[in-house]
Amino acid sequence: MEDIDVIVHGALGKMGQTVINAVSLEPGMRIVAGADTSCASLALPEGAGTIPVYDSIAKAVETHPARVVVDFSLAAGFLGLARYILPRGICLVSGTTGMGSDSLEEVKTLAAKHRTGVIVASNFAIGSVLMMHLAKIASAYFENAEIIELHHDKKADAPSGTALATARGMQENRDRPFTDPDKTPDMASRGLACDGMHIHSIRLPGILARQQVLFGAPGQTLSITHDAISRDCYMPGVIMALHRVVNLKEMVFGLDKLMGL
Repeated sequence: MEDIDVIVHGALGKMGQTVINAVSLEPGMRIVAGADTSCASLALPEGAGTIPVYDSIAKAVETHPARVVVDFSLAAGFLGLARYILPRGICLVSGTTGMGSDSLEEVKTLAAKHRTGVIVASNFAIGSVLMMHLAKIASAYFENAEIIELHHDKKADAPSGTALATARGMQENRDRPFTDPDKTPDMASRGLACDGMHIHSIRLPGILARQQVLFGAPGQTLSITHDAISRDCYMPGVIMALHRVVNLKEMVFGLDKLMGL
């Protein structure tokens, strides 16, 4: 079986460089190039050489044909990336968040039209996916819930894609909104109101990623928490997605689908 050749879109970012290191060490996979806003050269781990980074995905693909593009960049570039690579039969694994539903729907249509695999996930940490799944289960048994998510100060979006996906999953497992205790819903200090819940976003240096889902009922509370200690926690999920995406002919949204949850 041939190696899966991979291009990383957003290669100069911290997540992009973590992906490059992880994929270059994975048997059966090979990093061939990167793409970002400027050209550069990045060293591979264990003295395995360097890869070029181009200032556009078009230059990277034209020079280094690849089977998959891994995307950890910005929402503004997601749709353009998909429009370029999917008609060329290049699969896409994306951890970029903040895309609108229209963009995701168009990518879903493109994937089906060109019979090319796409996996989009708001979070690739397996522990975080399990946290979201457990919160979805618990949501059927509590009337009150809130989400607190903490990320580093360089994160571009708020609330996080994980928090929004968690809230959607929790609401899907109910036939009614959560009970919102607020009598004045315009109180900005209460965070984003979402189906009777509130999502609180904190952005501080010194934090990578943490999410806590809190449920409350008379005489008890339930807390489900996931902490990302380093960006390495996302790599098993990325590697899983890379192995699976090359056999897909459509778009899959969420790592939970790959995990059978």
